[in-house]
Amino acid sequence: MMTALRDQAMKKLIINADDFGLSGGANRAVIRAHREGILTSTSLMVSGQACAEAVTLARENPGLQVGLHLTLLQGQAILPPEELPGLVDREGKFPVDPVLTGMRYFFQRSLREQLQREIEAQILRFRETGLLLSHIDGHLNIHMHPTVFSILAELMPKYGISSFRLTRENLAQDPATDGRRRFGRRLDAFIFARLAENCRPVLEKLGIFHTDEVKGLLNSGRMTEEYLLKVLAGLKPGCTEIYFHPGCLPDPELAAWMPDYLHEEELAALISPKVREKITEQGIRLGSYRGEERIDA
Repeated sequence: MMTALRDQAMKKLIINADDFGLSGGANRAVIRAHREGILTSTSLMVSGQACAEAVTLARENPGLQVGLHLTLLQGQAILPPEELPGLVDREGKFPVDPVLTGMRYFFQRSLREQLQREIEAQILRFRETGLLLSHIDGHLNIHMHPTVFSILAELMPKYGISSFRLTRENLAQDPATDGRRRFGRRLDAFIFARLAENCRPVLEKLGIFHTDEVKGLLNSGRMTEEYLLKVLAGLKPGCTEIYFHPGCLPDPELAAWMPDYLHEEELAALISPKVREKITEQGIRLGSYRGEERIDA
């Protein structure tokens, strides 16, 4: 069943899990959250060590929509290291520091050609899976980086990519009360509001869909049941995406890359009966970037 995602009178919600394909623990959590919970879509890391398993699982669960989780830091490149001398080390791995990496991508204009080749290679690798691409987003939201976005603005029409995660979140509506990352939350909200201002007019010109808001930025890795219930209670009419990082532990990859994330608590939130009840109570309709409504949640 298709819904009009731009109907501002209704509350529409896309529930997405990032890092599909990163590891077996991430894959198991994504599938359980979809089968037993409210998850409607996920984002695939095509260079992840468990990508092949993720693709098989996606084919076995056709109701789960899959987008591309563009990876240009804290991960493995698709192209060989000799083709990306300015981007990766000898093993083909991107840098891990998001701030320094972002500055290099912006100020070293000579890296743009290498970035374009790698981004296009990741899009092509996704197409080789045979899965229908739902949307595009990025690991640590790298897809919003001005240089990366300028490349995507050229490639999305070329490959028929029609939906994009426009990451930004209203700090005033953030229900977090634990006092963590007070300065970090403010900084993230400010930076991504500015990045969204850069991206939005281009997306509208290209006719590429984005949600009215995205939640998961300010409390990334700690999207617990308690937090999610508060988010749902304050959800505004329109179309919103909430993204998560669920995982099944123990898992070496999750522990190495996201040691402070509450992976299992996020999975618990996605399969929580209380969350389902709140969605029904608030009259929220679950769907996807392609506009298909999930009616069994």
